[in-house]
Amino acid sequence: MSPTGTHMQRLSAFALAAMLLSGSMAWGQVRYGQNARPRAVLSAEAQLHIPNRLATPLFQGEQGKQRTEIHYDPATGLVTIKLLVQDKNGYFIPNIRRGNFVVYEDGVRQNTATVDIEHAAVSLGLLLEYGGRYPGLNRDLVLEVSRAGHQMMDILGREDRIAAWAYGDTVKQLADFSQSKETLDRTISSLKAPEVSETNLYDALIFALDRIRPVIGRKAIILISSGVDTFSQASYESALDAARDGDTPIYIINLGPVLRELAELHGTAGSLARIDWKDVEHKLLEIAKVSGGRLYSPGNTIDLSATYDDIMENLKVRYVITYKSSNRATSIAARTVRVELVDPKDGKPLQIVDASGRPIRANVIVQGTYSPGGKAQPRTQ
Repeated sequence: MSPTGTHMQRLSAFALAAMLLSGSMAWGQVRYGQNARPRAVLSAEAQLHIPNRLATPLFQGEQGKQRTEIHYDPATGLVTIKLLVQDKNGYFIPNIRRGNFVVYEDGVRQNTATVDIEHAAVSLGLLLEYGGRYPGLNRDLVLEVSRAGHQMMDILGREDRIAAWAYGDTVKQLADFSQSKETLDRTISSLKAPEVSETNLYDALIFALDRIRPVIGRKAIILISSGVDTFSQASYESALDAARDGDTPIYIINLGPVLRELAELHGTAGSLARIDWKDVEHKLLEIAKVSGGRLYSPGNTIDLSATYDDIMENLKVRYVITYKSSNRATSIAARTVRVELVDPKDGKPLQIVDASGRPIRANVIVQGTYSPGGKAQPRTQ
């Protein structure tokens, strides 16, 4: 299936979800973005039908632990959980109704839960490779980076914010969060081939993580890079630790396969012969994984719409469960939380099938514990 076809399929899935979530028997409010109006939702059914998705994930390797959010209001006793529900390939499962969610706190079922859908605004840090040792390859690199970065502008919502940096032997800021997306788009589209330089990925990645750390709310780094590092002061292990210890998922567009193909086409592949591309890709995969992000290695950058749709869906969309805790204790000891998907008629696990009738196994990604007096501890169940 072409990337454009995948893009249309993803949009169709969201359209179907919106139609099904606009029935007449209301149980809660569904929110898409900050300015959307509440919508009524159909009552739960015994079997959930969802649109077909691709049989394989768009990203590479194993999905790392993803961060969900949990908040406890001591004044009201309300607990708010923002969680992901995905299939085995990491695609969001739409159309799940309120009656299908069952929440347990410290093993006790919570009977006051409401369920919404959130499509949150995000703050993105865009980190672009912009340098290298080979002039011919640099020209190819900047063309691919510009094209990939330009397409990303198309998927940003009105409330989304973006800052951008380009790196070679140093990091150069292209835009901060206060600048318009149109201004950044013009800057990216007008990038020229850089001078010959080192390509210090690990230094740049640590720099970007440090700059985005103070940002509040849903956020991520989008790294568009070959993955090659030539002379960073920081080691790969230091960059990996920074990605693991940070609070920001890193979604990586790996340009390595594209650049290698272009080098062979132009007869300059010999300049890349000393690079261990398998090791480069493995390191990118580990960085994405430990941060809770994803690695994509597209065959070209002509149409990245499906890739960006996957990133933004994974980053923005959450089921939001709110309930008044039945635990009246004043202790700040950690409380366990478990969320299950069930058939409300018999309490058995919810059966999910796609449009072709194939069974879909749901993966509920939710905080494992929270403390009324502290931060929640994330865990994938």
